[in-house]
Amino acid sequence: MSTLRTRTAAAGAQFLDPAVLGRIGNLELLARTVVDGFLTGLHRSPYLGFSTDFAEHRPYDPGDDIRRIDWRLYARTDRYYIKLFEADTNANFSVLLDLSASMSYGSHSLTKLDYARYLAACLSYFSSRQRDRVGLVTFDHEIVDYVPPSMKHLDTILHTLDRAQAGRPGRLDEPLLNVTELLGRKGILVVISDFYEDPDAVLGAVGPLRARGHDVIVFHVMDPYELSFPFDEASGFEDLETGEQIPVIPGKLREDYLRMVDAHLAALKKRFTDHRIDYTLLDTSRPLDVALFQYLLARERLSRKR
Repeated sequence: MSTLRTRTAAAGAQFLDPAVLGRIGNLELLARTVVDGFLTGLHRSPYLGFSTDFAEHRPYDPGDDIRRIDWRLYARTDRYYIKLFEADTNANFSVLLDLSASMSYGSHSLTKLDYARYLAACLSYFSSRQRDRVGLVTFDHEIVDYVPPSMKHLDTILHTLDRAQAGRPGRLDEPLLNVTELLGRKGILVVISDFYEDPDAVLGAVGPLRARGHDVIVFHVMDPYELSFPFDEASGFEDLETGEQIPVIPGKLREDYLRMVDAHLAALKKRFTDHRIDYTLLDTSRPLDVALFQYLLARERLSRKR
């Protein structure tokens, strides 16, 4: 990952910092800034298809990789066209975003939901640039908002993300079961959650999406304090899902807590990997380049498979 960070440092990487993102009020501007800066920093095309099977042309847009201009067609028409390949043909892409109460936690400038909204906006913007049909599902213990996949729905998705709030107790099984019925056509599904449930219950909710033939990519969003438990003073801790107050002496609990967290993360990773579901853990204090890079890798694998 150090090579990636070196490349992105040259162009736009400063906009990947959550502290900077929090000062950008417009989600469309945020997504465009992050995605364009990230791709420029990687020195790679904003389109990922590298199949040798030619599909069609489309007019050149500023920012496209000039290596994909069809110069023979330019010689005949005096116009710039980009070659598209089979891997570039549009797909259904949907973000499934957890709005459960636990997502409202944040130890620094951003809550988990803030970070998740930024990620969802960036991935939707990127996929829209890929000419995909983009969609969104937000949920807690039930589906809150549903934006069906469409090439015209990016603005609706960004508006829905902008007003998304966490507050009610959540669960994964029922809303994700309903998602399998809503999204009949196979596509790419990105699930963004803090997975505040037992690993078997999480797999029981997410697994059917994979079984239905969708390509599933999972981003596990956690606050740095949840990962390190840096608390020193005895105090009461509130379970955001149940509202229960729990008195805690951090020094006595830390070792057991960290062991439980490590076991939880290892169990989630194994269950997802065993079921061919891409899994990435995200610390909300870290730049979004990790998430975007992992998505690019997954996307490229999926494009080769299709």
